[in-house]
Amino acid sequence: MVIGDREALGWILSTQQTAFPAARRGEAAKLAAGDRMLVYTTRGCFHNPTRDQGRVIAEAEVQGPAVRDDEPVRFGERAFPLRCPLLITELAPFGSGVVLADHVENLHVFPDTRSWSVRLRRSPVPVDDHDHRYLTERLRKTTRPLAEAVEDYTARATPAPPRR
Repeated sequence: MVIGDREALGWILSTQQTAFPAARRGEAAKLAAGDRMLVYTTRGCFHNPTRDQGRVIAEAEVQGPAVRDDEPVRFGERAFPLRCPLLITELAPFGSGVVLADHVENLHVFPDTRSWSVRLRRSPVPVDDHDHRYLTERLRKTTRPLAEAVEDYTARATPAPPRR
């Protein structure tokens, strides 16, 4: 699950669900209870791509199928009418997690390591069992219970008020 916006990430972590645009209904329909997803935040997720790195920060378990909602959740101008319940119990503290760029050569999902980030432009990105196992083994070394780590993310999820 590729997350490129801090507000969306805050919503995902605080509501324990994810959402998809209507154009992704085919991918969303394939999700079933028990499926596992890795939560990846892009370099631009927190609006500072020169400082931040793309990281896998959590693993989520799908709790049920994606369903269409009459009131889509909105982030900026984009609407996400398909919602899927998740369970996230552990989270890497802000600024930690698995820096994906450091591991692309070991992952099957990136056959061309020179252009690996292109594969992350559409969510969800399917990974095979090897890649999932490889990333979760490294992720588990950094995670804490959700309640201990979530506040740093949700505090950053809301844009700062404009300065006067």
